[in-house]
Amino acid sequence: LHLCDRRQRQMCIRDRVMKLNKNEKNYLLITLFKSYIFQSAICSVIIVICTAVLHTGLTWILDRYVEHYYMIYRGLYVYMTALIIWVICIMCLTYKLLKKVVGYVYELQAATGRLFDKTGDYIELSPELSEIAVKINHLKQEAENNAKLAQENEQRKNDLIMYLAHDLKTPLSSVIGYLTLLRDDEQQIPQELRNKYLSISLDKAEQLEDLINEFFEITRFNLSNITLKYSDINLTRLLEQLIYEFNPMLKEKNLQCVLHSAKDIMLHCDANKMQRVFDNLLRNAAIYSYSDTEITITTELRANKVTIVFENCGANIPEEKLEQIFEQFYRVDTARSMANGGAGLGLAIAKHIVELHKGTIAAKSKDECVKFIVELPLS
Repeated sequence: LHLCDRRQRQMCIRDRVMKLNKNEKNYLLITLFKSYIFQSAICSVIIVICTAVLHTGLTWILDRYVEHYYMIYRGLYVYMTALIIWVICIMCLTYKLLKKVVGYVYELQAATGRLFDKTGDYIELSPELSEIAVKINHLKQEAENNAKLAQENEQRKNDLIMYLAHDLKTPLSSVIGYLTLLRDDEQQIPQELRNKYLSISLDKAEQLEDLINEFFEITRFNLSNITLKYSDINLTRLLEQLIYEFNPMLKEKNLQCVLHSAKDIMLHCDANKMQRVFDNLLRNAAIYSYSDTEITITTELRANKVTIVFENCGANIPEEKLEQIFEQFYRVDTARSMANGGAGLGLAIAKHIVELHKGTIAAKSKDECVKFIVELPLS
C-alpha cells in the first residue's frame, strides 16, 4: 500500500508538471514575477479607487458643511497618504516574494539532504518546484540503483577472490605432495610411476597458473582503461585462425566448430582487442557445450555492418540472467569450483570492447541452443 501511495503521488506530480508547461527555462521566475505584478496591480488599483472615493467624499462633505474649507483642506494630503500606503504595500509584497524565494531555497536544501536517504520515501516539493522534485527523485533512484549494483559487484568480487584463494590450495597441495614423494622416495619409485607423478604435478601447476591469471585479470580489468588501436583486418581469416587454435580444447569434449562466412570480410577495428572478444565467446561456448555437439560461427553482412553469431548446444540460460551474464564477476554457474568457468570477466570484457567499437552484443537462449550475437560497424 505504501508503494502504491508513493507511485500515485509520483504520477500526480508528473501530471502536474505536464499541466504547468515546464518547457520554459525560466518558468519559476516568470511564475513568481507574474504573481508579484498581479498582486501589485490589484493593490495599486484598490488604493487608487479608495483614494479617489475618499477625496470625492471629503470634498462633498466639506463643500456642504464647511465654509471656506479650501483654506484648510488640500487634496494633496489624501494622495500623499495614499502614496505612503502604496509604498508600504509594495514593500510587504516584495518581502513576501523574497520570503517565498528563500523558502524555496530551504526546501531544496532539505530535499538534497534527503537525496541519499535510504528510507526510499518519495521527495515532495511545492507545486512550483514539482519538475525539480521529479528530477531529484530520478537522481535518488539512480543513486540507489548504482549503490545496489556496486554492492552486488563488490560482493561477487569478494566471493570470487575467496573462492580463488580456496581453490589455489588444492593444486598447490597436490604439487607439493607429489614433488615431496619424488624427492623422498626417488630410488624406490619406478620410472613409470615417477613419470605419472610428474605429469600430474605439471597439470596441477598449469591449473595453478590459470587461477593466478584470474587474479591478474581482475586487477587489469578494474585498474586499466582499454584504449583502441585501429587497423584493417580480415575477419574471416581471424575466425579461421581462432578455431584452429582452439582445436585441442574442442577435442577434450569431442566438439566440432564450423565457420559459415563469406571470404575476406574486412573489418576496421583493434585486432588484438577484437580477437580477445571472439576468444572469450568461443571459450565460453566450448566450456558450456554438451559433449559431442557442434559449435557454429556465422557471419552476415548488412549494409555497413557485420553480424557474428556464436551458437552452441548447452543448458538454457534463464531469461532473467541473459542481461546479467555481461556484468563483471557474474557467473551463471554459481558453483564454487573454477573448473567449469573463469572469474566471470570474459563476457563483461567482451561487451566493453564491443561497445568501444560502437557495436552491440546480446545473448539468446532457447531449446538448449545458446547464441551470442555481435554486431559491429565495418568501418
